[in-house]
Amino acid sequence: MTNLTFDKLPGYIWMNGQFINWSDAKVHVINHAMHYASSVFEGNRAYNGKIFKLEQHTERLFKSAEILDMEIPHSVAEINQACVDILAKQGLKSAYLRPIVWRGSEQMGISAQNTTINVAIAVWEWPSYFSLADTMKGIRLTAAKYRRPAPDTAPFRAKAAGLYMICTLSKHAAEAKGYNDALMLDHQGNIAESTGSNIFFVKNGELHTPDPTSFLDGITRQTVIQLAQQAGIKVVVRDISPSELPSFDECFLCGTAMEIMPVAEIDEHRFTPAGITQQLIEAYIQLHG
Repeated sequence: MTNLTFDKLPGYIWMNGQFINWSDAKVHVINHAMHYASSVFEGNRAYNGKIFKLEQHTERLFKSAEILDMEIPHSVAEINQACVDILAKQGLKSAYLRPIVWRGSEQMGISAQNTTINVAIAVWEWPSYFSLADTMKGIRLTAAKYRRPAPDTAPFRAKAAGLYMICTLSKHAAEAKGYNDALMLDHQGNIAESTGSNIFFVKNGELHTPDPTSFLDGITRQTVIQLAQQAGIKVVVRDISPSELPSFDECFLCGTAMEIMPVAEIDEHRFTPAGITQQLIEAYIQLHG
């Protein structure tokens, strides 16, 4: 990946139906998304020039926009095609795509019925950096200060920008203490997820994962469950207390950006990335090609 900052990457961005120069993709400082977090987004990966699970991601983008009372001025098919087109325009094969939808600058205040709904899609290089052997070493997590909000306090089923503010704070705090990421609990004190990825545990040959009743049910999470079930691995979806951490053998995170990432430590608790984690990593790699 280039060493340029993200505001200076080369090429183009698809914005409101047009290809514009990357450096020209700007919005006004009086922007409802900036002031009131009225923005939703997606994160897609492309492998060998093909966007993985594009349709599912675009459908979730539209659902997120609907939850935030925004009507995207394009069809699902048009956004799918725009993703394909901007990937080709950028000339990339292994890439990350960021479709984003936001309210514009025409109105300022809590109510924003008359703002324009904007859409942009940016694409940048995202190769696989680590070998399987390096990946299997695992990352380190620590407990986050903030919890995921209760389901009746936030639109948690939307991939909404505003919901990630506590994630940024939690990840910064974790990194300041020498960890890679933070483990967030839900409003009831059960394990929820990391700051940007879903979490799984292995115990007695079974997969255990939190019930997504207050956080996003990730597309990669759904894929991992399907791969496990196809391999004959039992998947248990349930509330998981932090007090259970010593009883688990393996742990991993999953998400579009990191794919499947083994976890070696959560504070004082140690895990040994092994058979089931590696099996699912290999199955996931085979699936996306």
